[in-house]
Amino acid sequence: MTRVAKVSPSRGASLSEVAALHQVSKRFGQTQALDRVSLSVERGELLALLGPNGAGKSTAIRLLSGLRRPDTGTVRLFGQNPQHASARVHLGVTPQETGLPDGLRVGEVVQLVRAHYPDPAGAGELLERFDLANLERRQCGGLSGGQRRRLAVALAFVGNPRLVILDEPTTGLDVEARRALWAAVKYYQTQGGTALLTTHYLEEAEALASRVVVINGGRIRAEGTVAEIKARVGLRQVRFQASAVPQIEGVSRLERNNGSFVLYTPNSDAVVRQLVEEQVNFSDLEVKAVSLEEAFVALTAE
Repeated sequence: MTRVAKVSPSRGASLSEVAALHQVSKRFGQTQALDRVSLSVERGELLALLGPNGAGKSTAIRLLSGLRRPDTGTVRLFGQNPQHASARVHLGVTPQETGLPDGLRVGEVVQLVRAHYPDPAGAGELLERFDLANLERRQCGGLSGGQRRRLAVALAFVGNPRLVILDEPTTGLDVEARRALWAAVKYYQTQGGTALLTTHYLEEAEALASRVVVINGGRIRAEGTVAEIKARVGLRQVRFQASAVPQIEGVSRLERNNGSFVLYTPNSDAVVRQLVEEQVNFSDLEVKAVSLEEAFVALTAE
């Protein structure tokens, strides 16, 4: 078995830090993809990196994976330069698009990837975990889009990685397949694994993430737990049924769908009092925190 060099954390790095960008900038022509970004992924967490298209997410992932070099700043993977093979042997990645050899069978692709690692996961166990066992002898060219995506995600876990980077892992999956993949990722985390996830399905980040980082325009806009991100926005939803609503102070946004109203406000108590004082004939009143998706919209609009 190949011996992997012992990894020591770089000077100034946290002992629990698995991967990090330190004051990293990256430009492509006239586009500033990242602007002095500092980001760390801590051991055992599932970090969701969220942002609109062009925010800098893919650039950050390519840097952490050793596929790009920063213009300025430092990138570390297990305390090393991520372009060193001894660091990348502990990394699993599912990119947004994965090319699979159409002529090879699913089981053959898994075995081919296993051969590149010193201590790979069992092929049978991996196929079961990602609901691919019944497809083991199917040629990749005969897989549906969702099946190809499940295989691409499974391949990130072949090498028993200490860190997996999942870039939009559930794109193209139906609801049932998406939730099954969530369960596989959660299981990996309970076994001590660390994951960095990007997704446009914000309910996915809300279901999985122990920490969230919101990036936009190449800069970090917010970071914290899901609850902390919601609290930073400082808005609550006041939902109810009514035929009409007068002008209410302290409402930052109003949504109406037939007779259903949603008011977004930093002071829900004051809004409800105004509804009563204005003698609005409402029913089915519900007050709750905004969702992660609504907080994300507010943050990326700043």
